[in-house]
Amino acid sequence: MAEVLQVRGSELVTPDGEAVCLRGVGLGGWMNMENFITGFPGTETAVREELARTLGPERAELLLDRFLEAFFGPADAAHLASLGLNLVRLPVNYRHLEDDMRPCAPREEGFRHLDLVIDACAREGIYTIIDLHALPGGQSQEWHADNGSHEALFWRHRHFQDRAVNLWRAIAHRYRGHPWVAGYNPINEPSHPDESRIMAVYERLVTAIREVDPEHVVFLEGNRYSQDFGMFGEPWPNVVYTMHDYALPGHVDGGPYPGVSRGEYVDRDALERTFLGRTRYMRDTGTPIWVGEFGPVYTGDPDRDEVRLQVLRDQLEIYERYGASWSIWTYKDIGLQGLVHADPESAWMRRIRPVLERKTRLGVDRWGTLDTHVREALGPIEDLVAREFPGYEPFPFGQRWLVHRLVRHVLLAGALVPEFARRFEGVTEPEIEELADSFRLERCVHRTRLESLLTRFVPAG
Repeated sequence: MAEVLQVRGSELVTPDGEAVCLRGVGLGGWMNMENFITGFPGTETAVREELARTLGPERAELLLDRFLEAFFGPADAAHLASLGLNLVRLPVNYRHLEDDMRPCAPREEGFRHLDLVIDACAREGIYTIIDLHALPGGQSQEWHADNGSHEALFWRHRHFQDRAVNLWRAIAHRYRGHPWVAGYNPINEPSHPDESRIMAVYERLVTAIREVDPEHVVFLEGNRYSQDFGMFGEPWPNVVYTMHDYALPGHVDGGPYPGVSRGEYVDRDALERTFLGRTRYMRDTGTPIWVGEFGPVYTGDPDRDEVRLQVLRDQLEIYERYGASWSIWTYKDIGLQGLVHADPESAWMRRIRPVLERKTRLGVDRWGTLDTHVREALGPIEDLVAREFPGYEPFPFGQRWLVHRLVRHVLLAGALVPEFARRFEGVTEPEIEELADSFRLERCVHRTRLESLLTRFVPAG
């Protein structure tokens, strides 16, 4: 008999056959660093390279390694358990587990950090799902795949896919039989323009995992950022299909709720229709539902944030009604979405504050900033493209998305990376410790109303 969670019909069950509803958090910004979560511009790789040039490789590695240890530890696991949560989704950048200059050779240092968090969660009775959030070549067009361009090259090159297969074989071998690893999430938010290779890649990945670990659940996401499931046929055994469910009123440019956001009227019924549309495949096939990511951003304005909490409350009620497992995005950050966040007066926040101000003014983060102050540059480009190429609709989100991706989130963000790194120039080892320790739980600020809301929707007992 399997010693790990299994799929039984529309439920996940323990080895004793008891149904489990997984409800918890995503650990965004940890082993896959993201700009809006920890404050840097651009991508993790660009920032790591620039820090190494500015501080020297050893000191940069000391800072980043200390950050990983401070960002999540036993105290964080205990805190999540105290809220009644029973899941942490662990987003991982492949570069932590292998080196681009030594492909297919696992990096023990990365696995060590993963082991520490999995074990800390296990001691508190919390399941973990290992999520490969950034794959070789980039499985999506966005920054959270550690992609510095706008092309998802993972789908074009067999070599990148071979490396992902090898990496998942290594992950599955290491954690096979681990009772507190709920399973494996092989590709976060795949975004393949014509879907032609998704199923072949998924088949290779699942086969590789099953060869070394035939028992753990595999969590597969739909295309176009976990929204489209048309490529799936008959469900595979011991597989959960998972969608992401960010609500329009919860975005940084979201409108009133109920009300119009991005030209679309959204109320509770609209949220439910979106959920039902995105989970149709799971409901039609009678397989479990896991909402792998969702959650609003917060502005600091009490009235607007009250609206965001109402959006979240309605989503949680919908998930409960349909028996869906979930993991909210995200646990810890610098103040946009996290259950807890770094203190605005911490060493980290004080040091990067000038860069944060420029990031906001230039709108360089895809998630969390607006284009208000750069319209004089963006407007003419948008008009030019629309006028000259009226039928041009680049995947996945059209002309305007691509203009903003290239100008704000690639060009301007990349130009800010050296400025961010220079903020750390000359730091001493004690200062490095103090900077990284800004993210330790005991130094963070709690978003108490958010935490209290989540506790209303966790499994009983």
